[in-house]
Amino acid sequence: MEASPSPQPDLLRNRLPTLFEVLSRRTLPPVDLFSFYIYMRDQQRSVDYLDFWLDVAQHMSLCRHYVRELRRSVMIGTPEGDKSQSKRSSVLLENIGDIHHQTAGPSMFHNEKEKTQDAQMSAFLREEAANGANLGHSPSGSLGSHNSAPRLTSSNERPRPSFMSSPLELTSDSNSPAHTVARADIRASAEKILYTFLLPGAEREIILPHAITQEITISIEERGRDDPEVFDAAKDYVFQAMERDAFPGFLRMKALGNLVPPSMMMRLIVGLLAMFAAFWVAFILIFLNYPRHIRVWLILPFTVGVYALCSHQYALDPILALLGFSEYTFMSFSRVREPYIRKLLNKRALMVLGITILIDAALVVLFVFVPGKRL
Repeated sequence: MEASPSPQPDLLRNRLPTLFEVLSRRTLPPVDLFSFYIYMRDQQRSVDYLDFWLDVAQHMSLCRHYVRELRRSVMIGTPEGDKSQSKRSSVLLENIGDIHHQTAGPSMFHNEKEKTQDAQMSAFLREEAANGANLGHSPSGSLGSHNSAPRLTSSNERPRPSFMSSPLELTSDSNSPAHTVARADIRASAEKILYTFLLPGAEREIILPHAITQEITISIEERGRDDPEVFDAAKDYVFQAMERDAFPGFLRMKALGNLVPPSMMMRLIVGLLAMFAAFWVAFILIFLNYPRHIRVWLILPFTVGVYALCSHQYALDPILALLGFSEYTFMSFSRVREPYIRKLLNKRALMVLGITILIDAALVVLFVFVPGKRL
């Protein structure tokens, strides 16, 4: 069985990306998933919603990997000792077919084949749980032992969201024991999501409609479910909330600008100070009747001030944009690799440079050519 292909960025996309493409890792900096994670953490202050969505997506990948490996073992030939599953479960497993789609996106984005396969996979997992599946399936090589390790990151390292913390790619098709997913891992993954994000007073509780939270809690704790469909309603709700409330601001910041708010504030302060100094020196030179060839040096503070203020106003440093850089945290830069975003930023950079030169020239001409008068 072939392994599922990894998502590839669409270099021919001549438009802004969608949230689904960003979450599917089909985009490049500065509109990639890492940049969106930083934006949700630093600007929106709601990174828990994104972490929940990513953990649910990882749970879906875990389930797909488990079912794919189990189906392959049935197709190759299951040993006599493992033939304890019900006939119904075996039929469900055989009817699922090859699971090649990897992206665990919102259910509304799935095509009919993916919806059918996911529904059959969830039905099989529910049937298996109801029949008391052996949760000790290959514990030594399971993912549970890896996922239980604490995530340690220093303040100087890039943050590691849940989708980046996994020690292995679940889309691998390897036969090695290290790639075996135990049934207990799926249960532990579902409970971890519930206890981390959904229960009242949880460590990283997110706000969802009470009906959704209650249904998930009852399904996991009382009905013993751990199939991906348990989280469908919550996952779709969180996706729509991020798409409505966070993603437009992310696109404005990254597709139309290349600065973060602390950097914009620094430019505002520098610009105001430079303009104050420029006007102060300009009036001194005029009222002391200095010649024009000396007053022409006013171009320096006026240029610094106008450039900094225009950069703040448009959230765009035109020189950095033309060099192909975008800021993701204060004074930390990454290259702009998304082709359409690069074109947009170049156009806006030329516009901002034009405005800067026009205002700067007007101020310099005004204060250089105005007649001097010694007081």
